[in-house]
Amino acid sequence: MTWIQQQLPADHPPVNSGKIGLLLVNLGTPDGPDVASVRRYLSEFLSDKRVIEIPQFIWQIILRGIILNVRPRKSAEAYAKVWTDKGSPLAAITAEQAEKLAPRLGDGVCVEWAMRYGNPSMASKLDALMAAGCERIVLAPMYPQYCGATTASVVDKANDWLREQRWQPVMRTLAPYHDDPAYIAALAKDIGAQLDALPFEPETLLLSFHGMPLRTLFKGDPYHCQCNKTARLLGEALNRPGLKLVTSFQSRFGNAKWLEPATDAMITAQAKAGTKRLAIAAPGFSADCLETLEELAIQGAEQFAEEGGEQFAALACLNAGETGMDLIEGLMRRELAGWI
Repeated sequence: MTWIQQQLPADHPPVNSGKIGLLLVNLGTPDGPDVASVRRYLSEFLSDKRVIEIPQFIWQIILRGIILNVRPRKSAEAYAKVWTDKGSPLAAITAEQAEKLAPRLGDGVCVEWAMRYGNPSMASKLDALMAAGCERIVLAPMYPQYCGATTASVVDKANDWLREQRWQPVMRTLAPYHDDPAYIAALAKDIGAQLDALPFEPETLLLSFHGMPLRTLFKGDPYHCQCNKTARLLGEALNRPGLKLVTSFQSRFGNAKWLEPATDAMITAQAKAGTKRLAIAAPGFSADCLETLEELAIQGAEQFAEEGGEQFAALACLNAGETGMDLIEGLMRRELAGWI
């Protein structure tokens, strides 16, 4: 039998293939610290059924009739306090993480970054990876603790994109790493160094995680348990007998009952109990953002002082520092095993 090699038709589209991609994803940010940009961002964020778990026909009336007419101005003022010449701190740090990760992994991996809400969108970056020829992609939600409103929402969005693809890439998802020894060690090293560099010795270290409605716990979401496990393991790794560690949850929204104790309530309680020197860290955030830079560092400091506290420090997240990048590289190499 004679085999005849067929020629590609002249109008055959060019095809890139055989490459590996990696997409770092964090929560999101408005395009600017102005009311219109914040309104667009909040509309997308608060329309996610993973974030607001009440019937949408009721919620959309509340969202569009009340919340989007009131909250954007207040949030824009908060964003303006932390905005940088590179834009949103969260976007700038996530971009830096991707930029520093790429040479660590080498030319065999195309590294991109995206926001779950806002820009750059996940769809646009997944399109870019496919256009670059990535047939295998690691999806990396940068949330140490799993939550339906964060990790699952990223996976949902990736699946929405996959559903539209004629040629689907193989995709892996970074697992939550709340109790990973490498994560705990990185937190202990970084937080320990920041504590040592303070001009005072804190009596209490408040570990603040993002809050979630209490009902998520009883619906089976492991987030609350994973946050508390991270706090316990971090306390053991820090091994500072004279330092009191307290776990709390920040950023309450609406009238529903949320995970407790609340961070703002705990700051007041600590001051009223006689604590004069307080440090606060946010180990559930892989990058500093509005919630850490404005809510904790600015509002938290003001609140502590008003309640009688004397010395306050908000510690930085791992961000794109050497310790943080070593952790990210290790996690990604684990997910890329067998591909590179």
